[in-house]
Amino acid sequence: MNTPSHAKDDMTGILFAGFSYVFWGVMPIYWRLLAAVPAFELTVHRIFWSALFVAGVALARRRIPHLLAMFKNKRLIATLALTSVLISINWTVYIYAVASHQLVEASLGYFITPLISIALGVLLLGEHISRLRLIAILLAAAAVVVQSFMLGHFSWIALSLSLSFGFYGFFRKSTHVDSMDALTVETWILFPITSALVFFWGAHEAAAFPHTPALVSTLLILGGPLTALPLALFAAGVRRIRLSTLGFLQYLNPTITLLLATLGFGEVFTRADMLAFGFVWVALVIVSLDSYFNRVKPAVSTPKPA
Repeated sequence: MNTPSHAKDDMTGILFAGFSYVFWGVMPIYWRLLAAVPAFELTVHRIFWSALFVAGVALARRRIPHLLAMFKNKRLIATLALTSVLISINWTVYIYAVASHQLVEASLGYFITPLISIALGVLLLGEHISRLRLIAILLAAAAVVVQSFMLGHFSWIALSLSLSFGFYGFFRKSTHVDSMDALTVETWILFPITSALVFFWGAHEAAAFPHTPALVSTLLILGGPLTALPLALFAAGVRRIRLSTLGFLQYLNPTITLLLATLGFGEVFTRADMLAFGFVWVALVIVSLDSYFNRVKPAVSTPKPA
C-alpha cells in the first residue's frame, strides 16, 4: 500500500524505515570486525549467505510458487540480473572503503546518491527538471571535481557508490516487485557463482572460510540475515510513510557513517572533504526547498470554493 503525499505518517513506519537507515549507518562497525577478509571475498560470502537466508524466508512466507513464476519473465530476470551485479559492485566498494579507512568518501557518495537519481530520471526517463535541481546536480558534480583536485586523485569511491546505487534504485524501481522477492531472485541469480567460489576457496587454506577462527566464520554467516532484515524493515516502513518523510530519513545513513568515520574510526575530515560536503549539502537543501515549493504551490494557487 502506497501512502498518499497528503496522508499522515504511521509512527510504526517511521520507526521501521528509521531503524533500517540507522542500521545501515552503523554497519561499518560490523565490517571492521571482518577487516582481515578481502573485500571481494567478503561480498561473495554476503551474497552466498543472504541467498540461503532469504530462501528460508521465502519458504516461510510461501512465496516459492510466485518466485518460480518470476523466473518465467525473461525481461524481469534480465533486469534483476543487472541489479544483482550493480548491488554487488556497491557492496564491494563500500566494504573496501571501510577496510581502507576511506569511509568519509563513502559517506559523500551516499549523500550524492539522491542527486544521481534525479539526474537519471532526467537523462533516461525524460523527466522535467527545474533550474534549482539542475543547479543542485551541477553542485554535486563540482563536489567530486573539487575533492579530486584537492586530494590529487580521482574520488572514485564516492562516484562508484553513488552511481552503482543510483542505477540500482533506478532499475529496481522499474520492476515493481516486492523487495524481499527481488532480493531473493538477485542473490539466487548469483548463487551458482558465489557457491562455487565459497567451496573453491574453502578447499584452500588461504581462504577466510572455514579456516579462520570460529568468530570470523560466524560473522560471515551472519552477514546473510544482517543484509536481509534491514531491507525487510525498510520495505515495511516505506508502505506506511510519505515519500517526503522518507526523503528526510534517508540522510540518517550517510550522516551516521560520517560521524562514525571521523569520531569513531579517527579518519581525518580534510579541507577538501569540507568543500565537497559543503557543495553537496547546499545541493540537498536546494532540492528539499524545490520539493517543498512544488508541494505548496498547487495549494496556494487553487482558489477556495465559494
